[in-house]
Amino acid sequence: MASLTRDRIGLGCAPLGNLFSAVSDADAEATVHAAWAGGVRLFDTAPLYGHGVSEARLGRALAGYERDSYTLASKVGRLLRPTVAADRRASAVHNTPAVEPVFDFSRDGVLSSIEESLTRLGTCRLDVVHVHDPDAHEAQALATAFPTLTELRDQGVIGMVGCGMNQTAMLERFVERVDLDCILLAGRYTLLDRSGEALLATCATRDVKVIIGGVFNSGLLARPGVGATFDYVAAPAALVRQARRLQRVCAQFGCELPAAAMQFVLRHPAVTSLLIGARSAAEITDDLGYTATTLDEQLWPALEAALTANG
Repeated sequence: MASLTRDRIGLGCAPLGNLFSAVSDADAEATVHAAWAGGVRLFDTAPLYGHGVSEARLGRALAGYERDSYTLASKVGRLLRPTVAADRRASAVHNTPAVEPVFDFSRDGVLSSIEESLTRLGTCRLDVVHVHDPDAHEAQALATAFPTLTELRDQGVIGMVGCGMNQTAMLERFVERVDLDCILLAGRYTLLDRSGEALLATCATRDVKVIIGGVFNSGLLARPGVGATFDYVAAPAALVRQARRLQRVCAQFGCELPAAAMQFVLRHPAVTSLLIGARSAAEITDDLGYTATTLDEQLWPALEAALTANG
């Protein structure tokens, strides 16, 4: 069964579902193969990502690899159901199929979601299954979604039970009340946003593995310029100024801001894995290079000083 112990770096596959801009089938497949060539063996997707497109593309790309040689994670909480064009909601995802994600944290919803994900992925099992964004559905997640996943784990049907969110308060409650193996925390432990520190400490005391996503806060820490985004919306001016200060400090130490952003996360002793989202082979190759770059230890106090500077 999955342990995540070998999976220090993973590929976050939301971009392969045409997040923000369209990605071709060929580029999606090349991204997965480049990640594999770079040593990545953890692949994280979800029904929400491209409304099934990410799962289908990932499954096709991984079809040629031995199933026991990688860790595959997906999520439950949204079922994809047919819709007509007039009823489709605005989305940051391009070129999606004629389906809409519908929240469903019931037992039947969880079972259906897993079965449908397995079909799209073309695989026989999921190594990690996260309850996905139950922000407005906490009671149902506790009453039905988590118990269903726990039962499936205990039966050996799935590997690990997790929860993926971009908030900390509810995740902290889940860590305390549910027999979780891992969590996926997106955007709340980064160079700019440390609000997840207490949650990481709780996970360490309870032996819950921590997977970090959203290390660039949806773009600001990768390219802190005009039009940068933070949590998928236009970044506030104050955060842009902070990110630019961090970028200048990195330049003084001969490194790039994305390298510092990634390695900052990996330095935390509670962090098991870091997910890197990418939409091309070149992008994931560059990002893997950032994780391997040797950084001056004096960089970190200089970055902390920049964060607390006025203006």
